[in-house]
Amino acid sequence: MKKKDIIEGIVTSVEFPNKGIVDTKEGRVLVKGVLPDQKVSVQIQKVRKDRAEGRLVEVLEEPKDAVESPCIHFGKCGGCSYLTMPYVKELGLKEQQVKKILKPALARQDCRFTWEGIKTSPVRFAYRNKMEFSFGDEVMGGPLCLGMHKRGSFYDIVTVTGCRIVDDDYKSILSATLDYFSPMYQRGEISFYHRMKQTGYLRHLLVRKAVRTGEILIDLVTTTQEEHDLSGYRKALLSLSLTGRISGILHTRNDSPADAVIDEGTEILFGQDYFYEYLLGLKFRITPFSFFQTNSLSAEVLYTTIRGYIKSLFDQKKISEDEIIYDLYSGTGTIAQLLAPIANKVIGVEIVEEAVQAARENARLNNLENCEFIVGDVLKVLDEIEVKPDLIILDPPRDGINPKALQKIISYGVRYMIYVSCKPTSLARDLEILQESGYQMTRAVAVDQFPWTSHVETVCLLSKLQGAKNHVEVEVAMNDLRITSAEAKATYNKIREWVENNYEFSVTNLYIAQVKRKHGILERENYNQTGSPDGKQPQCPPDKEKAIEEALKHFKMI
Repeated sequence: MKKKDIIEGIVTSVEFPNKGIVDTKEGRVLVKGVLPDQKVSVQIQKVRKDRAEGRLVEVLEEPKDAVESPCIHFGKCGGCSYLTMPYVKELGLKEQQVKKILKPALARQDCRFTWEGIKTSPVRFAYRNKMEFSFGDEVMGGPLCLGMHKRGSFYDIVTVTGCRIVDDDYKSILSATLDYFSPMYQRGEISFYHRMKQTGYLRHLLVRKAVRTGEILIDLVTTTQEEHDLSGYRKALLSLSLTGRISGILHTRNDSPADAVIDEGTEILFGQDYFYEYLLGLKFRITPFSFFQTNSLSAEVLYTTIRGYIKSLFDQKKISEDEIIYDLYSGTGTIAQLLAPIANKVIGVEIVEEAVQAARENARLNNLENCEFIVGDVLKVLDEIEVKPDLIILDPPRDGINPKALQKIISYGVRYMIYVSCKPTSLARDLEILQESGYQMTRAVAVDQFPWTSHVETVCLLSKLQGAKNHVEVEVAMNDLRITSAEAKATYNKIREWVENNYEFSVTNLYIAQVKRKHGILERENYNQTGSPDGKQPQCPPDKEKAIEEALKHFKMI
């Protein structure tokens, strides 16, 4: 097997999140973007001692149980991965992936553990309550497009008027937006934002819709590089016949080079900049940029699972209703408010100020007086809270918990924790530290929040073993926390993973080191130096340099 060889094989398994193992006559090859039991041809890109890596060239044969995709954009749009798989097979795949990732953690413990399978989403189609569509073109110089990134492409956009994971109101709004701006684009009166050139006007269309109330927020995101009268656009949207009701039309300005919706000033063109949604009987006020689970009905399954774990502890009299609960990485406080009726007090900690403001407002809406929300980094805020917890809920971002923050959390010595993870590999990494400190998994379940995609949630109940041999008392001195921002924010693996998730290409440690040095983040003297006799090393290309810089900004390292 050599680089650039094209070979055929069968996909025998798919590891989380999207890494297919292809068995060929020449050996095993790791390939992204394939499905179990497909026969594929792949081109070899890397050959290593333990494995080869390749890219998908063509699907030669679909599995015998494959179904016809219900979406006309499948295969071209990069949004969904599993539309040709029977849903039961998709659920089985996700469950097996999570179990495999948790297997090493189970091997490290000897207490009783219950795996509770995978819980399905109550709806499989039209389940999303938020979509961020991008402006662009599908081919260079082609007509204006509005939709999702083309599969495997950094730039190309596919117009997704037939998308199946949103309802018809989203499609009507998308079509109306495209119909309004396309003639202007063809006449050269308006432009879309080019990510590499960093020029242009139209960037994103953000649409949010409440499942329970039917209220809709529409936000056109542009740069400030052009000025346009948007009154005609507002009129076009208000003339639509929708099943829901438009509560607000907004215009957000965003000049950041990152390919993300960032609020640098929002103007209300119509109505208001919020709407209301209900979850499990509680009312939530949602703004354009509030974090809120994007599958409302499946979120109720997730939150009911968390409440069920706590209720079982009450029923077994392992905890009382006088407990103090910490909800760490609390976002807009959804979990905290749903737990408030069964707790003495819930304290939420979240670093995003807007999310905390929303949490406080929502607690007032629901007349919950035993919820407190604090703005700040968990690592620092925990030192300032006088009331100590009896139970801790952890719902961290995808990359998991800062190791120093995790040690502080462990130092409370609570008997029970519930870890809610949107990335099981991060959960597995944090479990190793938790287990070394005497915590063991007693229950766990997967929840399918996002049908037809590779994402899956995991809820894990952790119990502290009394008198465990491997129990470690942790005391963190403040002097130990005086570390550089670079040390605190992200490792090379985190930076590389962030770039890969947001830009769909990979970067090397060498390139990351070069960009860090450029911005004054010092490395060890010989870190990533070349071993070639002439001392030369490849230099980071401009597009990858920009991507790495955006990652450093994301982790607040520059």
